[in-house]
Amino acid sequence: MSPRTPGTARRSTAHHGTAHHGTAHHGSDGHGATRHGTARRGRDRKADVLMPAPGRDRFDPADAPSVAVVGGGIAGLAAATGLAERGARVTLYECEESLGGRLAGHRTLLADGSEATMSRGFHAFFRQYYNLRGLLRRTDPGLDRLTPLPDYPLRHSGGLTDSFARVPRTPPLSALGFVALSPTFGWRDLAAMDARAALPLLDVRVPEVYERFDGVGATDFLERVRFPEAAHHLAFEVFSRSFFADPRELSAAELMLMFHIYFLGSSEGLLFDVPGEPFPQALWDPLGAYLRRLGADLRTGTPVDAVEPAGTGGAEVRHGSGTDRYDAVVLALDTAGLQRLVAASPGLGTDPWRDGIAALRTAPPFLVSRFWLDRPVHEDRPGFLGTSGYGGLDNISVLERYEGEAARWAEKNGGSVVELHAYAVPDGAGRQAVQDDLLGQLRRVYPETRQARVVDARHEWREDCPLFRVGTYGSRPTVRSPHPWLTLAGDGIRCDLPVALMERAATTGFLASNALLAGWGVRGQVLWTVPRAGRSPALRALNALAGHPAPH
Repeated sequence: MSPRTPGTARRSTAHHGTAHHGTAHHGSDGHGATRHGTARRGRDRKADVLMPAPGRDRFDPADAPSVAVVGGGIAGLAAATGLAERGARVTLYECEESLGGRLAGHRTLLADGSEATMSRGFHAFFRQYYNLRGLLRRTDPGLDRLTPLPDYPLRHSGGLTDSFARVPRTPPLSALGFVALSPTFGWRDLAAMDARAALPLLDVRVPEVYERFDGVGATDFLERVRFPEAAHHLAFEVFSRSFFADPRELSAAELMLMFHIYFLGSSEGLLFDVPGEPFPQALWDPLGAYLRRLGADLRTGTPVDAVEPAGTGGAEVRHGSGTDRYDAVVLALDTAGLQRLVAASPGLGTDPWRDGIAALRTAPPFLVSRFWLDRPVHEDRPGFLGTSGYGGLDNISVLERYEGEAARWAEKNGGSVVELHAYAVPDGAGRQAVQDDLLGQLRRVYPETRQARVVDARHEWREDCPLFRVGTYGSRPTVRSPHPWLTLAGDGIRCDLPVALMERAATTGFLASNALLAGWGVRGQVLWTVPRAGRSPALRALNALAGHPAPH
């Protein structure tokens, strides 16, 4: 084995409930720790800290390995950061012209001559996204580029609206407080549920929850626990459809994990922030500049065609300009991109590993429609509103409530910038019909928009989010691969931690870099997660008495 090829990385040590003992190295740990400082407790005193394998602080310049990171989204940027901060010679390949992956943005010229940044739109940066927020702190230590939104309101077409603004954040008070305040989920609904079947929600353990519930569909699980029909939108709009998936296809284990992360297992609650400017300006341009200062070579507009093992260890990366040799590679791609690259690289992995990647699936298509209107929506409209029962409309964002670029356009033109999302669009649905329906639903929810003229519109259709189908957990690829020099990262990669969506992308990116660093004897990034088991010993004991002992 080449001296620069990482060997089998040592398993990181997790210290449960001792978040204040971890030392953060090379940047913030995502909980406010400073460079080379002591990791401080965050709001959730039960958050778990995962310490990396021990080792030296960084590489000697003369012996620094070369690493190719393929993919410039959140996962790739996290992996590149973890490696470059420790002195590795990083080259990042991104097929698009800009960084950010599925959260990238591009400039567009509107009909009125204004320039705007179009993107995939609204994403909630929740407070329990410890590792993603730690990544952003590299260029924004106080997270000043993020703007807090006060609530996660959910409106049903029947006229009722659920709010989380006044709900206590710490479980089990969060659940009890929500029942007390919710117009759609009351004490009678709670009493009608099958308490024994629902108890596992109060003691979600990762990864054991997959062993017990990955073979059950999310819809089947809610029916099993007699979750009230009138409140299904709470589970589907907040949790299941956040995966862009039809809940009938989604693994119940993933649904339960979402309940745990955002509601029943974390004291952070459903509080979240959003970038105060479009994604490129607020997040990725500064992070790209940071990586360049660390010596990373960022090659945007450069798709990778194949990755093949090199005879002396490491790999050869083939792209349009030629072939480059690296000591290690991180593949941080979406599902389709990973499948294409592995299919074009016959020397990678083993047959079972390749079969697992080939079996991955993406969620159904979704639509992001943005409208620039010539008059404003009412002043009391929230920055974000989840919706249920309005055809295919899943949520509405009023961008000028939180994004500077949209606010400047709205002020100049006396209008509003409104964005609509439709997830899991059914097969065969005509795109124009779906777009027209969303605009019609907006006019139902916010009647004042019926009189507004559409100055311009942009529609982003995508079909590139991972689908966590029932029974597929065991075959998903993990961060580690059959090669010691190759790791994987992304929101579709299995990592056996209570993380999801953007936080899963950031966490697996750091795990991918940590695995390589450990093989070279260099200490990696300190990571944080919400608790990996139910918070309450009493509820865990009750769950065990009901015949649901925690697996070992």
